[in-house]
Amino acid sequence: MATGLETERLFLRSSRISDAKTLFAILGDETSRPYTFILASLRECRRYIAANERQRQKLGYGLWIVTEKSSGRIVGFGGLYDDPFDAGWGPEIAYHFAADARGKGYATELTLHALNIARDLDLPEVRAFAHPDNPSSRRVLEKTGFSEERFVPEMNRYLYAWRPSI
Repeated sequence: MATGLETERLFLRSSRISDAKTLFAILGDETSRPYTFILASLRECRRYIAANERQRQKLGYGLWIVTEKSSGRIVGFGGLYDDPFDAGWGPEIAYHFAADARGKGYATELTLHALNIARDLDLPEVRAFAHPDNPSSRRVLEKTGFSEERFVPEMNRYLYAWRPSI
């Protein structure tokens, strides 16, 4: 899988440990991320990056650093991956954006690109999760062709599934 990819407004690339400080500003921001996990430290962020890159090497796909073309600034982390910290769900879509990058359609753009990768890989299904109080994330999944499957009480999340058209 290529390391440098792009969409209309975003550049996507593999993550590096040197991205940890920038990603921690996003993934550790507890005030703007009420519906998802918060990384507690820069060390934990480095561990998160390393684990996701090991998954990329093993599977051929993983989360990308998301850079806004217009500014050149890292605005998020996301894409197609198998969660190394909660294995067993299979290929998933995830997206994490800086607070000031939300509401611009980047999650939809990233998700559509990731689903094209899933088609190229002939994946029969891709999953995603959304918190019940996060209507923005749920809309992204529905707009990009995911169907709500069920509520997973132990995660307090709705499970969504996407299957390619035949």
